[in-house]
Amino acid sequence: MTPDLMEQGARRLRALTEPNASGKTESGGREAGFARIAQAGEVDIAHGRILYLEGVSVSFDGFKAINNLSLDIAPGELRCIIGPNGAGKTTMMDIITGKTRPNSGTVFFGSTIDLLRYNEFEIAQMGIGRKFQKPTVFEQLSVFENLELALKTNKAVKSALFFKLDSAQSDRLAQVLCTIHLASDARRMAGNLSHGQKQWLEIGMLLMQDPKLLLLDEPVAGMTDEETVRTAELFISLKKHHSLIVVEHDMSFIERISEKVTVLHEGSVLAEGTLAQVQNNEKVIEVYLGR
Repeated sequence: MTPDLMEQGARRLRALTEPNASGKTESGGREAGFARIAQAGEVDIAHGRILYLEGVSVSFDGFKAINNLSLDIAPGELRCIIGPNGAGKTTMMDIITGKTRPNSGTVFFGSTIDLLRYNEFEIAQMGIGRKFQKPTVFEQLSVFENLELALKTNKAVKSALFFKLDSAQSDRLAQVLCTIHLASDARRMAGNLSHGQKQWLEIGMLLMQDPKLLLLDEPVAGMTDEETVRTAELFISLKKHHSLIVVEHDMSFIERISEKVTVLHEGSVLAEGTLAQVQNNEKVIEVYLGR
């Protein structure tokens, strides 16, 4: 998370109560049978997909970073994205999270939420969390305090002065501490954590926001072997309750967690399938894995 989103992410979820100006349903280009009236903040996954990108393209100064990209993610899926540098992996995540607007194409969260209508903050509040490669935590605060700040609560001055965790929030915080392997470090200053522990803490801060979809950029870069193994265990446990898109270069880590792998090249999908299938794909070998 960027610092501004970390600050904003601790505020109460803003109600998306304004109806569409046109009064039309948002269907994400899906068949009419899937179209539903958009509800405030609702992610409609009845059709079996939580994220759609269809025909997405974006250019920067004439360079096509994303080229007619189509991709879909199922609820509870853990999808690994690989590809050479410059393949469009970061730009793809920028588009999903509202940081970059494509020149063409559609991007839908479920079948009713057109992400291209919203900004970064609104998209984060809808339930899409993003973790960048470098961990960003409040190092002068404890692990517990970092997670507490990430709660969806009213952070107005008066409310913050009198804020006290209720039992449900305390239980949720304790649960997240266990999930990210930091229960025994709850009172430890975040600045004193190892690199891997800081990565887990930032993931925990995202989890406090109850995201439906997590975008994770090279999450095990710089980790020890032991931390990498524990991160794989963490991601496998998370996919039961969240959808995850993991961009990573560490093939041994991908082998531990992957079910389906998407290979990007020059802004488009080059290949998809199991890790074994993409590793044996001649085009993937040529442009990415090498012989």
